[in-house]
Amino acid sequence: MFFRSLDDPADRARAYAAMDAIWTDLVESLPAERRDAERARLAYLIANYAPLAMDEDDLVRNVALHMQRPGRATSA
Repeated sequence: MFFRSLDDPADRARAYAAMDAIWTDLVESLPAERRDAERARLAYLIANYAPLAMDEDDLVRNVALHMQRPGRATSA
């Protein structure tokens, strides 16, 4: 479970929704051998940003900006 460190149920729900949204966009662009590492990296970023986000879209934008994926960051 990636987000067990999040105590607030709203933060946890927001984190899972953001993970699904970002990962769906990201997974196909990654080589198979990098997918596990990138998924863990993404989860770590989401867990850190989730308590600061206003909503799921804000969380997705913040994580995408941090990952330097401007196409995703502006498509909310």
